[in-house]
Amino acid sequence: MSHPTEPRDPSRRQFHRFLLATLAATTLPAGAAASPDWLPIRPAQLGDSPGKIEVLEFFSWGCSHCRDFNPAVKRWEHNLPKDVAFKRVPVSFGRAAWSNLARMFYALEGIGELRRLDDAVFAAIHDHRVNLYTEAGALAWVRQQGVDASRFSSAFNSFSTETHVARAEQLSRAYKVDSVPLITVAGRFRVVNKAAHDQAGVFTVVDELIARVRKEQPSRGKR
Repeated sequence: MSHPTEPRDPSRRQFHRFLLATLAATTLPAGAAASPDWLPIRPAQLGDSPGKIEVLEFFSWGCSHCRDFNPAVKRWEHNLPKDVAFKRVPVSFGRAAWSNLARMFYALEGIGELRRLDDAVFAAIHDHRVNLYTEAGALAWVRQQGVDASRFSSAFNSFSTETHVARAEQLSRAYKVDSVPLITVAGRFRVVNKAAHDQAGVFTVVDELIARVRKEQPSRGKR
């Protein structure tokens, strides 16, 4: 298949510039010790998971670093505490191609095929150079994976998918996402520098932040 012109991956090039700018501009909460591993989110976000500690992964299937990070995400998610809600948020950075990947994400989720095909989408884009950046390309590929083309097309163009994509864009702006992958905890913390260097270490920090939120709000459910 033809190789698409892939949208420029912002995560590695922009990461250090974003980190330095954020470190210079952000003030930690009163009494909080500075950390090289996380920064506070200002203003804090309420999230969409009442009664849960919400962990978000902002990512794109078009991002090679997100692909490399995905196995660590899956290992951590496998043992998710009961009081934690984990959600993946596909971002577009204003690019039509990545926006179509977001639509594909929610379409596959809507028809119950996301978990089965998640790794395969990463592999198709980054290993096999399949053009999944258009509806036609995505439709042809999912048909090859045994997905009902009519169901996928309906989901891809549905109001539900449109709403989810719009919400993902809103979250990306609210959290000031400037690079991916990015993990946030409870709408209050963003894990900043280990995502580019130590995948397993990211979730050590995530678990520490979850424990911190749980301690500060003891009414939440336990493990």
